[in-house]
Parts: sequence; C-alpha cells; structure tokens
Amino acid sequence: MTAVLPDLTGTEAEVRAALGTVVDPELDEPITDVGFVRSVSVEGHAVGGCAVEVHLRLPTSFCAPNFAWLMVSDAHDAVSAVPGVESVVVELDDHHDSDLINRGMAAGAGYRGTFGHEAEDSLDELRATFQRKAHTAAMERAVTALLRTDPAVDVAALTLGDLPAGEHTTDALLRRRATLGLPVDDGAPVLVHDDGTRPDPAQAELVLRRARSVRISVDGNAHFCRGLLATRYPGAEADQAPRPEDRPLLPLTVSKGTHP
Repeated sequence: MTAVLPDLTGTEAEVRAALGTVVDPELDEPITDVGFVRSVSVEGHAVGGCAVEVHLRLPTSFCAPNFAWLMVSDAHDAVSAVPGVESVVVELDDHHDSDLINRGMAAGAGYRGTFGHEAEDSLDELRATFQRKAHTAAMERAVTALLRTDPAVDVAALTLGDLPAGEHTTDALLRRRATLGLPVDDGAPVLVHDDGTRPDPAQAELVLRRARSVRISVDGNAHFCRGLLATRYPGAEADQAPRPEDRPLLPLTVSKGTHP
C-alpha cells in the first residue's frame, strides 16, 4: 500500500503564514515583512507528520539578545501550532549569541534558563512596553490620516466610530488596542493615554505630539533596520514587503472643539 505523503508545499505556506504573525517588538512589523526569515525547510515524517526547520537573520550581529530571543521563541511557538507539524527547529544565524540562543531553544531552557544572571527580570514587561509603543504609533497614524481629510476635526472628541471602517490604519489601531485590552467599541475615545483614559481636551495637542514622536521613532527604526539587513545580506530586500510611502507631516495644531 502506498503511503500518502503530506502536502509539503501547502505546509510551507502555512508555516510562512504562521511566521507572519511574529512581530519584531521594536519595529512593530512581522518578521516576514522585514526579511528576517532566511529560510524555511519542511520534510515529511514516516508517520505522516512534518519536520520544520526555520532560520532567522537580523540586521546586525549585535541586535539586543532579549529582542532576538523573543522573535526566535515566538517563531517556534507559531510554527509549532501549524496543523501537521510534528517537530520544529528555529535557529538564529550570524548573531553574537546565536550559539547560546540556539542551544537554549533546543533544550527548552527558556529565556532565564538560557541567559542566567544576564536575563532581564521579565520579558513580559518588555513585550508590554513595545506593545504600548505600537499602539501609540497606530493611534497617531489613524488620527493623522483623519486630519488629512478634515484638518478641523476635533481630535480630543474623536471616538473609534468616527474612524473610517475597514481603513488600514483603523484596523491596525483596533488590533493593537485589543492586544492591550483597551476598549474597541465605537464609543471608545481614539486619543488616549497608555492606560486607556482620555486626556483632558487641553492636553490633546501635547498627547498627539508625543504620539507622533513615538511613531516617527518606530518608522525610522524600521527603515534603518531594513537598510542594514539589505546591506548585510545582499538580495534580502527582495524578501521585504514594501512599506506604505511616508506622507508629509501635517502642522500639528488641533481643534480644541467644544466639550461638555
């Protein structure tokens, strides 16, 4: 009787899709979009499952080890959840801590077990910090997109229901709010502090200015790292998804509006 082999082509597509859910914590972009996935290999097992090996690469050999660990660990978890995948190896190439990270991952030692006394107290807080930054950047993008269509919009009074439904910037903001546990109903304010509270109307311009500085920092780092990767690995730019063209900045004077 002839054994039915798994559909390796379909599995590889599923693996790459799973890797697309893994985000560089600092750049707030999927590792597949920035070109950090160097290779994906899928092989069938005799019992019908698949063995997957993924190699990741980073823009420099000295990228922060805690960021590197987060991406490698998240990639391993994402690929492990793909149906039909029986075993997963995710390795980081050409990093000054590659050997240490790869050994720790293979042994299932976890971050603290791998780095020992050098480990940060909590990767959860690090992840939360960058999730808050990602939300702040997404909030600024959504507000600025609306200001381009209506410069007189009352930013301080904006609610999620005022944003264009299905708009790329709106969807991105909603996803990041959901990640942080912030309300996503139509009546929820758009412009908020990190804890989800609405700023005083008199502070709206200042809050938006600070949000813009965060967004510019995130976008600048993303551009920089993409360029570094393409310089380090010629041809890597072919693996990078195009970013939306940067738009000219708007003068940041917002309408004060009338508030109860």
